[in-house]
Amino acid sequence: MATRPSDTDGMTEPCEECGRETLHQVQVELRTESSKPENAEYSREPYRVATCLDCGVTSARRMNDA
Repeated sequence: MATRPSDTDGMTEPCEECGRETLHQVQVELRTESSKPENAEYSREPYRVATCLDCGVTSARRMNDA
């Protein structure tokens, strides 16, 4: 049986899929934006990735966007 994480293991925020505030696992990922292999090491950008712990939907947002 799966165990549910405690409130300290995630953040509560709105989930577009669930339509309510739910617990999310949040992390930062470096993602490569260039499709050219020779530029890949220079095109990494940080993204905030949040996964709803109720429905499993994941959303990602580029952190350098104003």
